[in-house]
Amino acid sequence: MSDLDGRMGGLTAGYDIKADWDGERLRGRVGGRFNGKDIDLTLKGGEVDGRIGGVFGGFDANGKVSGERVDVRLGGRIDGDNVELKVSADTITGRFSGRIDGKDVDLRRDGPTLRGRIGGHLDGKDVKLEFGQIPPALAALAAVCAFKALEDEQNDAAASSNSS
Repeated sequence: MSDLDGRMGGLTAGYDIKADWDGERLRGRVGGRFNGKDIDLTLKGGEVDGRIGGVFGGFDANGKVSGERVDVRLGGRIDGDNVELKVSADTITGRFSGRIDGKDVDLRRDGPTLRGRIGGHLDGKDVKLEFGQIPPALAALAAVCAFKALEDEQNDAAASSNSS
């Protein structure tokens, strides 16, 4: 078993990312025990399928992951986000959630570590992940899933405070 271990965001507005890899399935948690979501992704034959969060408070992940690309849909066909990443020996770059409203993904690979940023200078989050034997493209997808989970939680909190 190889572990995915790291952090998305800062100390107060961020999520820990911890998951176990068995060679086919990545299972763990983004966030804490109370403010977080389970992550369960299966990678088989270049196809990824899974869920982040529970039955009601989560989203699906479906698509393709290879050594060169990540093309995955997070969420449904209507209310979902595309993840389109290019993978090279030392970088994983691309977009999450579309060309206009989306976020840049800019991650650097240094051995078994991914570091970088998802989103812009103001609304983005820093990423630092140790990924061991996990395919780097799958580790990058897990980081994007953590970003979406954190962004969804922050948007839900803002919406509930505005409606009070």
